[in-house]
Amino acid sequence: MTDAELAGHLAEAAGRILMIVRDANMFAPDALGQAGDQIANQFLVSALREQRPDDGLLSEESRCDGKRLDMDRVWIVDPVDGTREYGEARADWAVHVALAIDGVAAVGAVALPAAGLVLRSDQPRMLSPARTPLRMVVSRTRPAAEAIAVAKLLDAELVPMGSAGAKAMAIVLGDADIYLHTGGQYEWDSCAPVAVAAACGLHCSRIDGSPLRYNRGDVYLPDMLICRPELGKRVLRLVEDLGSATS
Repeated sequence: MTDAELAGHLAEAAGRILMIVRDANMFAPDALGQAGDQIANQFLVSALREQRPDDGLLSEESRCDGKRLDMDRVWIVDPVDGTREYGEARADWAVHVALAIDGVAAVGAVALPAAGLVLRSDQPRMLSPARTPLRMVVSRTRPAAEAIAVAKLLDAELVPMGSAGAKAMAIVLGDADIYLHTGGQYEWDSCAPVAVAAACGLHCSRIDGSPLRYNRGDVYLPDMLICRPELGKRVLRLVEDLGSATS
């Protein structure tokens, strides 16, 4: 099984497990999120240690494998991206399975179990035409001020959504055009979505235009831009202008 096949298989299987746990109706929403995180994490970590014992591993739920910084190949997983949405039985949550090679999000799969979808870096989707007006996905609970400001400048419609993976995949699926995030994330929030989005030809970078890098000592990633390729430079310029205006 190739790395990409493994990522896709694990993301899909973890998603099925999470749907079974949710549909069992044994947990209140807060407890459901915690249970889902723990169960999916145990499955993914155990499976990766079995299937790729020589690779490094970083998971949101266990921060495992202290030797990963010395390794070229590191799996980065988020068992439930959007724990709140999962607990509330919404559709905008995801499972992330990615492989970073030499710090680059090289392989990834994002499962959207409630929608019955798994998007993979080895199965890139053809981009659909841009929408008019443009659509920008933002956090449904705490949309970033920079994103709101850029959307206003672009006359873009704001689309509130839950997890980072769901927002990024909305761009891949053609349901939105821009995902601008400045509120802080971690490597497991974006590694798999970036691998999938980049494979589809989307623009993926930090908001200063620099590359997104993974398997670092500090796993915090403050910002990210995923958007249609023809919009990348324009959005980056608007973010820079906003920064200059407020400095």
